[in-house]
Amino acid sequence: MTIPALAYGGILMAVMQTVVVPLLPDLPRLTGSSPGAVSWTVTATLLSGAVLTPVLGRAGDMYGKRRVLLGALALMTLGSVMCALTSTIGVLIAARALQGAAAAVVPLSISILRDELPPERTGSAVALMSSTVGIGAALGLPLTALIVQYADWHVMFWVTSALGASGIALAWWAVRESPVREPGRFDVLGALGLAAGLAALLLAVSQGGTWGWTSPRILGLFGVAVLVMTLWWVQQRRAARPLVDLRLAVRPRVALPHLTALLVGFGFYANSLVTAQLVQAPKETGYGLGLSIVASGLCLLPSGVIMLLFSPVSARISTARGPRVTLALGAGVIVVGYVMRIADSTDLWMIIVGSAVVSLGTTLSYSALPTLILRAVPAGQTASANGVNVLMRTIGQATCSAAVAAVLVHHTRAVGGAPVPTLHGYLLSFAMAGTVALVACAVALAIPGSPAGRRDGGGGRAVREQAPEDGALEGA
Repeated sequence: MTIPALAYGGILMAVMQTVVVPLLPDLPRLTGSSPGAVSWTVTATLLSGAVLTPVLGRAGDMYGKRRVLLGALALMTLGSVMCALTSTIGVLIAARALQGAAAAVVPLSISILRDELPPERTGSAVALMSSTVGIGAALGLPLTALIVQYADWHVMFWVTSALGASGIALAWWAVRESPVREPGRFDVLGALGLAAGLAALLLAVSQGGTWGWTSPRILGLFGVAVLVMTLWWVQQRRAARPLVDLRLAVRPRVALPHLTALLVGFGFYANSLVTAQLVQAPKETGYGLGLSIVASGLCLLPSGVIMLLFSPVSARISTARGPRVTLALGAGVIVVGYVMRIADSTDLWMIIVGSAVVSLGTTLSYSALPTLILRAVPAGQTASANGVNVLMRTIGQATCSAAVAAVLVHHTRAVGGAPVPTLHGYLLSFAMAGTVALVACAVALAIPGSPAGRRDGGGGRAVREQAPEDGALEGA
């Protein structure tokens, strides 16, 4: 039951991240606040998730992955209970920030799978775990939209609270503590520096469109991010037990998968951002279908089913051809999906098919990334290294959100007295995301192959020793 329990936790994490999306148009009225304040219910989760993922990953490597996993699920559930009990926007934002801790569930679970499963089962299990992000988003949106449309919005958070509690209980019962640890003193200074730098960077990226990209606040945040991250880099290089092993992270076999994760995160996210807006657009636009929130959520269901069905296929491709090929193939499939979206984004069936193809490519890519990381890092650093990889995906998604918003704002026209994005703006967003996915494909092909003796399909028990230096591997 270890695999189902961890996969359930990953799906819950994705549901918690997207649960507030159907509420966004009505939250200003429901909470008596402004649209700008309401947007922080999404931004707070993004920021806290980005900051806590590498920190909790490192804590898991040092103090026990199961222990930290249960803590992350508990914070997620506590945040959901707080959301269910309040209608005050400040408390709601704080609760959503607590839910961001759930972003660490996936890298921690992947590390547990590496430690606990035999090598022949690790690849498929890791592929499924990595795909739960898309599965949860695709399945959660229609569920939450249905609750929002036919019940009080607090009911949605009570439902997610119950789901979170069941996830904690299942993980407590089915997941045992991993014996693989990397003892030492936790790098508090490194964690604080990373948190400050990431918060400044992601805040600037997520709020640039609202505050103005050339405003003093945004430029100041970018400046703070550069300064803090530079100082953090120097501190990490000098620390005896750094939060992130930068000497390992800059090696091509680790750095290039991280870069690809950022690019794939950017490439796939436009599909999620645009599809619901596109099908809900009024019919008066000439391209919109005027669908309800529930119907637009149902359009994403095929994508979730595809991600569930094809994660084992991704593992088989990685076993036969290597995860580098799977990653490049996935990025290429994302490009094909966006070509389909550009060719026809007015017929519902083509929108669903094109969206599903992008999801297929995302499944292949996201399933291959953890395997590449597991093969390239020591067993004692798997949770923290995968946490950094998930962080890069998050930065890619945040950048994509800002870029798509900027494109759509500059391509609008009035329909019924309200500004609505034009079809050309949507197509430009698809072209931008497809181009980034094409670059991701090229970067994936540049990743060096695994050294001999480490082809274990995902880093199982056979390779749980500390990874030697590249030169030592070559000498061996």
